[in-house]
Amino acid sequence: MDDVTIYTDGSSRGNPGPGGYGAVLLYVDGTGTTHRKELSCGYRRTTNNRMELMGVIAALEALRRPCRVEVHSDSQYVVNGFEKRWVQGWQAKGWKTAAKKPVKNVDLWKRLLDAMSGHEVSWTWVRGHDGNEENERCDQLATTAADGDDDTLNDDKGFTA
Repeated sequence: MDDVTIYTDGSSRGNPGPGGYGAVLLYVDGTGTTHRKELSCGYRRTTNNRMELMGVIAALEALRRPCRVEVHSDSQYVVNGFEKRWVQGWQAKGWKTAAKKPVKNVDLWKRLLDAMSGHEVSWTWVRGHDGNEENERCDQLATTAADGDDDTLNDDKGFTA
């Protein structure tokens, strides 16, 4: 299995509002050469949490074979979803919260679980806007995508107000 390091970030101009995600994937091949791939996409109307999830989803979906993946995100929402086992609890309760309310962004949580399939994924929370070079790059990718003009922005089909 190859080792891949992923950094992600999401952005929303208003919550909801135009939004975007950014992801940086880093992989060192057998010769010691580092490969880098950057991903981003903007949406007309979405939320910050949806974009945080989409950054991870897009990065994992870009992988072509099973990998050991270390995901770095400044989103406690995303990282805690797995580190604090919220997702497993939601699944066990039929995608309901402890208060018996529907889990928000369930479409993306399910998609993320699908994207993780076949990979060994670990999660690392990083403080946002704290000088981490790759996290700062992801923020730049996400905000640039969110600031795209209407012709370049996509519809977030799963978003409901």
